[in-house]
Amino acid sequence: MAKFIVPLFVTRESKIIGPLTFAQFVLVAIAGAICFLLYFLFGRKNIIAFIPIVILVMGASLALAFLKMGGHTLPMALENFFNYIIGPRIFIWQRKFLPPKVRKMEKFKKTETKETALKIVRESSLYKLFTEVETKKIK
Repeated sequence: MAKFIVPLFVTRESKIIGPLTFAQFVLVAIAGAICFLLYFLFGRKNIIAFIPIVILVMGASLALAFLKMGGHTLPMALENFFNYIIGPRIFIWQRKFLPPKVRKMEKFKKTETKETALKIVRESSLYKLFTEVETKKIK
């Protein structure tokens, strides 16, 4: 049977408020506050126009809070999209021609050095300990 190394320290946002992370809670709370204000501004008078606006606002906030695209959250995907649109996309390398530099070689003085045999260790015990701490071996 094959052994697999599973990392122990995986970065993941912790759930702070119930099943929600802090960022998810803030996004949903802001959308709820906007809907609350919209209700008191014109929702009581014109409920027909209020309901589609609430659906749009809450849908957008829920998508921002919970939707993942390719392993990334929607805010991260939107940020990458806008950085791509705004930033430069063409990289042109123009080589500058520089004449080669010529140096005079000086004669080296030969010095006698005392050679010591160094023991090369392929896998040290410190590296093994590091691997055991950072990963979990499944048998």
